[in-house]
Amino acid sequence: MTPDALSAMSRPELLRCDCLIGGSWVSSSEVFPVVDPATENVIAHVSSASEAQVGLAVAEAKTAQVGWFKENPRHREALLNNWCDQVTEAREDLAALIVLEQGKPLAEALGEIDYAASFLRWFAAETRRSYGRTIPSHFEDSHLSTRLIPVGVAALVTPWNFPAAMLTRKAGAALAAGCGVVAHPSPETPLTALALGELAVKAGFPSGLINILPGDSKRVVGQLCDDPRVGALSFTGSTEIGSLLLSQSSSTVKKVSMELGGHAPFIGFADYPLSDLVDAAIDAKFQTSGQDCLAANRILIEADIYEDFIALFAERIRQLRVGNGFDKGVQIGPLQNRNQVVKSARHFEDAVSKGARAVVSAEAQGSKGYFHGPALVADVDSSMAIWQEETFGPVAGVTRFSSIADALTLANDTQYGLAAYVFSTDIGKAIALRDQLEFGMVAINRVSMTGPEIPFGGIKFSGIGREGADQGMLEFMESRYCCMQVA
Repeated sequence: MTPDALSAMSRPELLRCDCLIGGSWVSSSEVFPVVDPATENVIAHVSSASEAQVGLAVAEAKTAQVGWFKENPRHREALLNNWCDQVTEAREDLAALIVLEQGKPLAEALGEIDYAASFLRWFAAETRRSYGRTIPSHFEDSHLSTRLIPVGVAALVTPWNFPAAMLTRKAGAALAAGCGVVAHPSPETPLTALALGELAVKAGFPSGLINILPGDSKRVVGQLCDDPRVGALSFTGSTEIGSLLLSQSSSTVKKVSMELGGHAPFIGFADYPLSDLVDAAIDAKFQTSGQDCLAANRILIEADIYEDFIALFAERIRQLRVGNGFDKGVQIGPLQNRNQVVKSARHFEDAVSKGARAVVSAEAQGSKGYFHGPALVADVDSSMAIWQEETFGPVAGVTRFSSIADALTLANDTQYGLAAYVFSTDIGKAIALRDQLEFGMVAINRVSMTGPEIPFGGIKFSGIGREGADQGMLEFMESRYCCMQVA
C-alpha cells in the first residue's frame, strides 16, 4: 500500500491483502493489483484465491456451521452485535478504504459504513425470530410442526459500488440463519471486505465460520456454483452475470437470490414544487456518482413544467463539485474503473447523435483518474442507449410525459424492475402509479427508501428474492417438517 494511502488510516492493521480461510490469513502465489480510481495508482496487491483455497474455505465453513447452528440464538446475536460494534469503532478507517478503492466521496463512504453496521444490528436481533409453526394435525394422535434450518454454506458475491454494505447485508442474514459463509468481494474493491473480515475475527466468531476469498471472479464464483456443499448463492451485480450464475448453479440445485440491474424511472408531476423536484432528481441521479442500482436512469417530467425543470436541473448539475473523494465538498468522485467512464461517455454521445439535446456536457477532469463530470441530455427516447441500458454513471437523461397513462407507459418500458420514484402532491396520482408500476420498490415523494427493515429487491430482470427485513434471513433457510406420532 502506498504511503499516501496508509496516511488516510489510523489503524493500518485493518489493511489485509490475503485470503481469510479457517480463521487465518492465507497468502496465495498469485496476486492482483487494487487501483485508486482517483489517481490510477496501485494501492495494494491482494492474494488471488486458488482452486484449492476455495475448496478449503467451503470445507471450513461447512464444519464451523454445525456448531454455529447448535448455539443458543442469543449467542449468535451477541457475536453479530460484537461485529457491529467493531465496524462502528473502525468507521473512519473503513470509510477511508472505501474512498481509496471505490472512489466515492468521504461523506458517502461514512454513510455506507453506518448503513453496513445497521444490517449487522438488525440481523443480530433477527436470530431470535426464526420461528417455526405448529400445524393442526389431520392424523389421530400426531403432532405436526415445522422448523427453520440453515440451507447450508452460503456463498456471497458482492459488488464494487457498496463494498461494505452489500457484504454485511448478506453475511448478517446468513450468519443469523445459522449458515457458514464464503464471501467473494469484487476484485476492484477487496480491501473493504478484507478489513471487515479482520473485524469479524476480532469480534470472536468461530474459526472457519466466515471466509473471504478475493481474486478471479470466474474461478472463485464458478467453483462455488459447482460445489454441492454450497447450499445458497447470493449475488449482487449485473443481470448478464446473474443469469450465467443462475444457470451454473442449477446443476447443484442451489437456493439462489440475486439483486441485479436497475433502470429506475423518476416521475415528476407539475403539481410538485419545482425546486424540491429538482433537488430530489439531483439526489436520485447522482448518488454514488450515478453508480447505484437505485439511481434514476430515466427522468420523466410532466410537459407543463418540462422546460423549467430542464433549466433549473442544469443549473444545479453545473454546481456539483467533482474531485478526489478525500477533498472537502466533493459530491462526484471518480468512477470506479475506466469502463464506467467509457460507458457514460458512450451513452451521452449516442443520445446526442440520435437527436437529444446536450444541455450539460461533461468537462475534462485532468489527465489522471477515472473521472466523468455530471452531464445532462434532454428529449431522450427509446432509440437511445441511455433509455435501454443502465448507465451506472453521472449522465442524466430527461424526457417529457403528458398524462398518467403516458408516464406509466414510459416508466414500464424496460425489462428491469428494481425501483421507481414518483413525485406528486395528488394522492390519487401517487396511488395509481404505486399500483401499476412494474417495480419491486416504489418511493413516493422521497428519494431515500432503503434500510435494514425493508425487503430490498426487484422483479423481472432485476432479480430474485429479497435482502433485508425478515425475508433476508429466509433466503438462507429452509423449512423442515416433522410428523410425530405421540400415542
